[in-house]
Amino acid sequence: MSLAAKLLHLVAAVIWLGGMTFMLGALRPVAVAQLPPPARLPLLTAVLHRFFVAVWICVAVLLLTGTYLLANVGMKNAPVGWHLMLGIGLLMSVIFSFLYFGPFRRLQIAAAAANWPEAGKQMARIHPLVLVNFTLGWLAVAGVYFVR
Repeated sequence: MSLAAKLLHLVAAVIWLGGMTFMLGALRPVAVAQLPPPARLPLLTAVLHRFFVAVWICVAVLLLTGTYLLANVGMKNAPVGWHLMLGIGLLMSVIFSFLYFGPFRRLQIAAAAANWPEAGKQMARIHPLVLVNFTLGWLAVAGVYFVR
């Protein structure tokens, strides 16, 4: 069971980090460069909606498998890197929840109303939060790998 939990944990982390990599490095820059706001913002809103469904699943899997793995090892016996990963992961979950229930919800409302200036403003609030989570995610990976 521990091996399955580790695999699920790794897969969830890869999906979340990989999705952020794609959004930040490929989709968003191309959409900004090639599409006007009335075409770009509905596209990005729809893509974010689909991705965020996956992120919610990943957050649940990460919390469940992380708790299971820590319970099996014991907090006192867990490597320091695991403690770093736990703290960073919880912070990432809080940031994602704020992003989802704040700017993203307002983005959906603005895009549905074709209020492109407001939608653009909300997208501009989402971007730095995703950058922070992207950075934190890689710090968690580095922490668990380098800190024993």
